[in-house]
Amino acid sequence: MDAVLASEIEAAIKAMVARLCPEARGRAMYGGTVFERQPGEFKSGFGGVFCYQNHVSLEFAQGALLEDPAGALEGKGKMRRHIKLRRLDDIEARQVEDYLSRAISLNAAQP
Repeated sequence: MDAVLASEIEAAIKAMVARLCPEARGRAMYGGTVFERQPGEFKSGFGGVFCYQNHVSLEFAQGALLEDPAGALEGKGKMRRHIKLRRLDDIEARQVEDYLSRAISLNAAQP
């Protein structure tokens, strides 16, 4: 994956987060951007976006709790799950907006 495509995917994800959760802010962390509903509040983090050599990964902090009707989530960790994006049209094809929306709602429901 070239750097231009990775940047386009990353920018599209960040724009989607801004639209779905206007109060959220991204923070540079772990080599990518972590999204927090309440800036500076670690527990308000619902996910992040990270660029790798062959894909962009959209990570969900509580992804194990998300329903996965499209079978897009990957990972076997205790809580985290991710969606790998290799093309710009993967955002729509893998139903990223639906997963992001549910991850934000799940995080907002947590104490």
